[in-house]
Amino acid sequence: MSDKQILLGRILGPHGLKGEVKIKSFTADPLAVASYGAVLASDGRRFKLERVRLAGDIVIAAIKGIADRNVAETLKGVELSVPREDLPETDDGEFYQADLVGLAVFDQAGDKVGEVAGFQHFGAGDLIEIARDGGGTSFVPFAESMVPDVDLEEGRITLSETGMAVIAADDDAAKRKAPR
Repeated sequence: MSDKQILLGRILGPHGLKGEVKIKSFTADPLAVASYGAVLASDGRRFKLERVRLAGDIVIAAIKGIADRNVAETLKGVELSVPREDLPETDDGEFYQADLVGLAVFDQAGDKVGEVAGFQHFGAGDLIEIARDGGGTSFVPFAESMVPDVDLEEGRITLSETGMAVIAADDDAAKRKAPR
């Protein structure tokens, strides 16, 4: 059994007066945030999402046992996840981002750059967080133009020249900030 948790979404705050919440879903289909059964809150509580619907790109859901806006307000910022083993297996060529954490990162010449530390979602798309060999962290947009090869069997990903340019820009910025 793995203890790896897959982040499905984050509660943004209450919706209405009857305890419903607004959820920022990180799943490909936003409504899938409620399709894996009970979700685990970041503080260890388990929630069952009910009456799930979309309002734009935000999921609105009731949480079983919560019928009060004041209680829903206390959930703002709570992250919702499920154990990795509760998710369906992926098809060939597909993966969950959490499956990439810990993989080695290489440039196209085959030189190791670091390893995947995680993924961040700051609003403009997914960023792959790379813990750099020799120290430091870089964030590279997680797009095919930047990360053209993900090889789970070999346990590695490869950055394109453009992805490496992002890392080089990080290095240049760090040099400019370093005390002289």
